[in-house]
Amino acid sequence: MNAAQDQLIRQVVARFGAKAAVTDPAEIEPWQSDWRGRFHGRSDAMLAPASTEEVAFIVRLAGDLGVPLVPQGGNTGMVAGATPPQDGSALLLSLRRMNRIRSVDADAGVAIAEAGVILANLHAAAEKADRRFPLTLGARGSCTVGGLTATNAGGTQVLRFGTMRSLVLGVEAVLADGSVHDGLSGLKKDNRGYSLDQLLVGSEGTLGIITASALRLAPAISGRAVAWLGLATPADALAVLHELERGTSHVEGFEIVPSDSLALVLKHIPGTRAPLEGEHGWHVLVELTDDGSLDEAPEALLARLLAPLIDRGLVADAAIASSEAQAEAFWRIRDSISEAERNDGPTLAHDISVPVGDMPSFMVDAAREVEGAFPGTIASGFGHLGDGNVHFHVRARKAAAPDWYEDQAQAITKLVHDLVTAAGGSISAEHGIGQMKRDELARLAPDRVAALKAIKQALDPKGIMNPGKLV
Repeated sequence: MNAAQDQLIRQVVARFGAKAAVTDPAEIEPWQSDWRGRFHGRSDAMLAPASTEEVAFIVRLAGDLGVPLVPQGGNTGMVAGATPPQDGSALLLSLRRMNRIRSVDADAGVAIAEAGVILANLHAAAEKADRRFPLTLGARGSCTVGGLTATNAGGTQVLRFGTMRSLVLGVEAVLADGSVHDGLSGLKKDNRGYSLDQLLVGSEGTLGIITASALRLAPAISGRAVAWLGLATPADALAVLHELERGTSHVEGFEIVPSDSLALVLKHIPGTRAPLEGEHGWHVLVELTDDGSLDEAPEALLARLLAPLIDRGLVADAAIASSEAQAEAFWRIRDSISEAERNDGPTLAHDISVPVGDMPSFMVDAAREVEGAFPGTIASGFGHLGDGNVHFHVRARKAAAPDWYEDQAQAITKLVHDLVTAAGGSISAEHGIGQMKRDELARLAPDRVAALKAIKQALDPKGIMNPGKLV
């Protein structure tokens, strides 16, 4: 710990008490690595403010002393965006004590939640008000509102509601000079130039510390229908989505699953079973929800919309869940793919997006190209076909060399990113850039990075906000 860090910690403790600064190495240790355990840093203290005022004091003093800060919520990110540098030059700034839901306005459809509010707790609070926050993901029991906002998180409901950016009406944040930006009024019309709120969404803590977010709520669900479809190609899957969307605006989930991913789940995840008889090259999990505005039961509507698609041969087979238990069983298959892959061996995961209309051919062509360039690998994509985002994973066949992952990972990822960029896509669809993809972003989009650096320099001239991330 250097003298500046020591002075900062002492002043924080003197002003706010011992809870505001954790210095016990055993307590800090779990928060010094990313969720996957691939990146490891060091911080001699973890500051833990309990209010926006405390955050402002810490940031102002950190700026004066030249101490970089790494903001952290649930630490569930996938790109090491909340991991401190290895040299111990920065201190962790945990927002987990700021965990109040300040208000839930059911009539206005708005919740104001502090940065440390766990997503599952926000879901529960909205449910009590007969509303819902329509963003969910696997880490909902530990990820926090501040992290979701700072990374512009996605999930399985983006198709209908958009990413976090679409759900954030405004933010409260402490900027690098210690000033507080209050955008929680959530004005529908505000034409005063650049939107600082939206600039902070997705900034990964590099421009300021988000302390609270005003969030859009949706009407509660009164019912849903979940179906598992078997089809021949990704192009057929996208055609099915378009047909369903012509029939209703209530399609909320549309997840594509290749046959090899389904096979891995059935092999490695106990209690799972194939939803359909027979073999199908591709599968789709579709969810249609009712917020009380449908004129017919969602199961009946989904069956009616699927019937002509089955008659045309676009859908080879379909099973509509007959109970909530069966619906959850379908979703468990989709949510268990990454776990099943890990149980099968090393996997290279790529969170990518391309234009929606190009995704079916990209999934097939890119997989073929990767497998051709790196014999012994299996490449496939699964996930959110309807919003142009799939998780493009590469793993090894049993015949592959034992060290294929270490020897070929960088070259494989470079090829995947080159193919994505050539298709006009993004190398980060919903997980952010963090540390993991920073060099690749600079390689593939230097003009974009130059603009990001200019914004960073303007708002954080001392470079104390989450150093080493994004830019």
